[in-house]
Amino acid sequence: MANTTEHRTENRPLPELIGGLASDISMLFRKEIELAKAEASEKLSQALSGVEMLLIGAVLALGALGVILATAVSALAALLVAQGMGPTAANSVSALIVAVIVAIIAWVFIARGRNALRADKLSLDRTAHSLSRSAAAVKEKF
Repeated sequence: MANTTEHRTENRPLPELIGGLASDISMLFRKEIELAKAEASEKLSQALSGVEMLLIGAVLALGALGVILATAVSALAALLVAQGMGPTAANSVSALIVAVIVAIIAWVFIARGRNALRADKLSLDRTAHSLSRSAAAVKEKF
C-alpha cells in the first residue's frame, strides 16, 4: 500500500504537491485554532468557577458580619459582663473576637477562589503541546 502512495506522489507535478502541502498545513492550523478555542472555553469556565467561589466567600463574609456578629457579640458580651467586665469593654472585646473568627472563615473561601484563578491552572497546555507537535511535523516535511 505504501508503494501505491509513493507512486502517486512521484507522478504528481511539484506545484500540485506544494499546493497539497499548503492545503494540509492550512487545514492543520484551522484545526489547531479550533482546539485552542475549545480549550480556552474550558479554561474560561474554570475561571468563572473561581470567580463564583470568590463571590460566595464575599457574600458569606458580609452575611456573617451582619448576622453572626450581632448574635455572637451579644452572647460573648453577656458572658464577659457576667465574669465582671464592664459592659463597654465586654462589647468591644466580644466584637473583636467574633470579627477575627469571621475573617478567618472568609479568607478560606477567598484563598480557594484565588487558587482556582492561578495562571498555571488556566494555561492552554493541550493546545501548546499540539501546536509544538504540528510545528515539528511541518519542519520534518521540509
